[in-house]
Amino acid sequence: MGKHVGHFLIRIFVVATAMLFLVSGVSAASPEKKLYSFTGGLDGGRPAADLVFDNAGNLYGTTVTGGNGGSCAGGCGTVFQLTRNSSGKWQETVLYNFQAGPDGKNPYGGVVIDKKGNLIGTTVAGGSGGLCAGDGCGVVYMLKHSSSGWNLIVLHSFTGMHDGGGPGSGLAIDKNGNLYGTTPTGGKLGGCAGQGCGVVYQLVPLGGGVWKENVLHQFTGGTDGATGSLGRLHIDAAGNVYGLAEIGGDLNCNPNSGCGTAYKLAPLAGGRWKMTSLYSFKGMPDAGFPYGGLISDAAGNLFGTTYFGGANGAGTVFELSPGSNGKWTETVLYNFQGAADGGNPTTTLVLSAAGILYGTTSGGGDSNGDGVAFKLTPTSSGWKETVSHRFLGVDGANPNYGLVQDKAGNLYGVTPFGGHGAGVVFEMGP
Repeated sequence: MGKHVGHFLIRIFVVATAMLFLVSGVSAASPEKKLYSFTGGLDGGRPAADLVFDNAGNLYGTTVTGGNGGSCAGGCGTVFQLTRNSSGKWQETVLYNFQAGPDGKNPYGGVVIDKKGNLIGTTVAGGSGGLCAGDGCGVVYMLKHSSSGWNLIVLHSFTGMHDGGGPGSGLAIDKNGNLYGTTPTGGKLGGCAGQGCGVVYQLVPLGGGVWKENVLHQFTGGTDGATGSLGRLHIDAAGNVYGLAEIGGDLNCNPNSGCGTAYKLAPLAGGRWKMTSLYSFKGMPDAGFPYGGLISDAAGNLFGTTYFGGANGAGTVFELSPGSNGKWTETVLYNFQGAADGGNPTTTLVLSAAGILYGTTSGGGDSNGDGVAFKLTPTSSGWKETVSHRFLGVDGANPNYGLVQDKAGNLYGVTPFGGHGAGVVFEMGP
């Protein structure tokens, strides 16, 4: 296994493996409905992705394992579709089985849908090689639909060098169809144990099926951060790109690595980009180690979660607010206790039209630490957390990616564990 793959899978293991928690109180009422339970076989297994809707109301996502392709023990992963039939039951269809060759293997982060209905995502390994030996350094791929089915096209195959390696986060897409993502390794290879500290990249369509990768920033592991995050980047109306780096920043927090940063990349003339560090997390009692992505409200405030830190060390929900002087102020909105209220979130949040924040935690909840779905409601005395559902294993376990909301306000997500043992897709009310 190549170093970049091992690094990323260790990160996933850390955020997906539940700790045992002491739980008090009665379990929250459950509005959760299990839509599909993966077997880990031909239908896929271990979904680790934000789901997306198409215009017809179908759901799309990826599984890290399963399928019928390649030399991977247990399958190399799939892209799947969930479609609701006339009786209201959801049916799963595997659209693509990864083969562990030039097409990639182990797709994390899900897909985005472009204006033509193409599905675009990343794999953490596979591709055409580079510094990553037999594993490959990962790819960005596109699935195009035709009368003969879905056909995969590789848009970029990473080398593990200056262009990055092992992309595990989902992609963001701007109004011009350009793609944006991060990698945990590659870039300036002198840093982060010689593997590089990761990059922020852009893929631009040049026409004729040709795409060009532009590296917008190479992390150094210093005040700018390192290794990106599991969440998608956030793009505002002006084309600025916002993201989180899980480590780096303030070395007073952790002398070996820092506790992570929030950053902004602003486009300049001539195709250049300016990196600005918005905030360096400081650990307990402040937030620390963000794994998800950022979202914003209409006023430009940013919201996210951290896996550690906070008053109890079990993670936080935080807000970053821009000031007139160009400086950003961080406020911890909620400190998880790691018990019945949940703990160690890696989610990218959802902000409803009513101003309510929705998310998941990878731990806490029931006595096995199977995680929760929660909402934060603004009140006159601060933000109030309500646990919407505590996962029990049979209905899913350890949700470590975010939720998606439909037009009726219902929320959908995945867990990589639970159900038949290989994860589930679930739905719940707002």
